[in-house]
Amino acid sequence: MIATIFHAGKDYKVDFFNPIDISIPLSNEKSAVSAWYVEPMKIESVVTGNWIGDVNKGGSVNFRNITFNPHGNGTHTECVGHISKENFTINSSLKRFMFVAELITILPQEIENGDFIISASALGEALSNIINCEALIIRTLGNSSAKKHMQYSNTNWPYFTKEAIEFLNSKNIQHLLFDLPSVDKEVDGGKLEAHHAFWEYPHNTQLHKTITEMIYVPNEVDDGTYILNIQIAAFENDASPSKPIIYKVYN
Repeated sequence: MIATIFHAGKDYKVDFFNPIDISIPLSNEKSAVSAWYVEPMKIESVVTGNWIGDVNKGGSVNFRNITFNPHGNGTHTECVGHISKENFTINSSLKRFMFVAELITILPQEIENGDFIISASALGEALSNIINCEALIIRTLGNSSAKKHMQYSNTNWPYFTKEAIEFLNSKNIQHLLFDLPSVDKEVDGGKLEAHHAFWEYPHNTQLHKTITEMIYVPNEVDDGTYILNIQIAAFENDASPSKPIIYKVYN
C-alpha cells in the first residue's frame, strides 16, 4: 500500500505494508545484547501457593514477572529525565510518534588516545545535502549482525563529541537514534557531555527530544529518507524499551 503524506510543505510516498524494524528485542537469553554490566532480562512465572502461572506446568494461563533494565537490556528510547534532577518521563515527553528521518552511515574516527568518535565534521559531510530532517538514524561501521548479541560492558564503544551534538542541534534534529549503548563515552567520569548538550540541560531544557540507543540497521537497508515510527511502552520512567520502525520514502 503506497500512501502519500503531506508534511512541512512536501509530499512523501510511503509503503506502510513494508516496515523495517531497527530494534533489538529484549530477551532472557544469555546471548542477548547488553551493556552497563546488567544481567540478562529475567522472566519468571508467578507462583502462589499451589498455583503457577505456567501452562506447561499445569497452570491455566501464562502469568509472568519480568525484570530488566531499559538502558542495558536492548533497544530503548530515553528523555531528558535520564540526566535531570526533575522526574521527567518518556511517556510524558514523547507526544508525537511519526517523523521524517534520515538514515546515514558513519565510520567512527580514531583519535590520539585510542578512542573512536563521531565528529562534527563527519556529520557535516553526511548531512551536507539534508534539509527538513526531524530525526537522525546513525549506523556505525563495522556493522555485522554481531551487534544484536554484543556484550558491550567494558568495550569503550565509539561516542559523540560535544561539538558533534551541538552540530545536530544546529540542524534541528529532534530525535537521535544510534546503534551503540550510549551517545557518550562508556567511562567519562559522569560528565555525559553529549546527553547534556543534546537536551541543553539544565539551562534550555528540551523536554520533547529523545535519544534511542542500541538499534540495529541491517546492511541491506540503504541510507536515505524514511518515515520513522518510534514505538514505546507507556512507562512513567526516564526510558522505555522501544521498537523504532522505518518506512522507505519513494520518489
